[in-house]
Amino acid sequence: MNKMKAIIWTKYGPPDVLQLQEVEKPTPKNNEVCIKIHATTVTAGDCEMRGMKVAKMFRYLMRLYIGLRKPKRITILGMELAGKIEAVGKDVILFKEGDEVFAAPDFNHLGTCKEYTCLPEESKEGLLAKKPTNMTYEEAAAVPVGGLEALYFIGNGNVQKQQKVLINGAGGTIGTFAVQLAKYFGAEVTGVDSTDKLDMLRSIGADHVIDYTQEDFTKNEETYDVIFDVVGKRSLSNFKKPLKKNGLLLLANPKLSHYIRSRFSSMRVKVGTSNPKIEDLLFLKELIEAGKIKSVVDRTYPLEDTAEAHRYVETGEKKGHVVIKIVG
Repeated sequence: MNKMKAIIWTKYGPPDVLQLQEVEKPTPKNNEVCIKIHATTVTAGDCEMRGMKVAKMFRYLMRLYIGLRKPKRITILGMELAGKIEAVGKDVILFKEGDEVFAAPDFNHLGTCKEYTCLPEESKEGLLAKKPTNMTYEEAAAVPVGGLEALYFIGNGNVQKQQKVLINGAGGTIGTFAVQLAKYFGAEVTGVDSTDKLDMLRSIGADHVIDYTQEDFTKNEETYDVIFDVVGKRSLSNFKKPLKKNGLLLLANPKLSHYIRSRFSSMRVKVGTSNPKIEDLLFLKELIEAGKIKSVVDRTYPLEDTAEAHRYVETGEKKGHVVIKIVG
């Protein structure tokens, strides 16, 4: 029996519940490819799922799906990857052995903190594409989750040329791509985050930066056409003053109260999560290869130090992305 290394999620709780173990290496089905994973990431979403600290409206449903008392249906965390195809099923036509790819697996194929995975070449929810040619595996692994979520909110005409856009939580997984995409679409961008992330935000194109530890953007006199809130800690009423009349408020991490109040608010509000298509991932790849956007990788950890990576992500201090490098 072929074995591989994986980080197993044994129970809900702190990073210590993550354990390095040997498990069976998967074999691709007829419509699947087997990927040797070179890199994956740890996101805030991984940490929230690990400790089951998700929004209350989702918590019970997630426990029903994953396991009420401990993880059962999903026992390996990780939402995105980059790697090389090692084998293909007999019905696969889009990929071949040796292709370098990056992917955002669907919920039924989650779990990228391991050496190998099998994914369908096409899926309604999971996305698999050839890796950008000008990115390392570590850089490419950091694209799908943050890039697709940012594109969902910043794209589709939500941000337009010459608009003034503020991104609250600009220094993280979603925010770093949101800054770059807003600039690509021609906006004047203000990034809000902590002191040590401001230089990084300037380096990826932010026209203005605000240190939230020193200044509250909701209380100054500046107004914006679009406000993209990635943090999800403010009430809708906090955004009335800085949002222009007929402006658009985008909420990436809404609470139940945001969903309810958005229905009755006088502001234009877009809430929810993305439902990306393969065309979206290919669009991001095109922008990357054209030099328009890039990944911001803060720290890289080996697979055996995944728990330590989770601890760092939970500090809230990461700049962009934290990557798990699986192949040396």
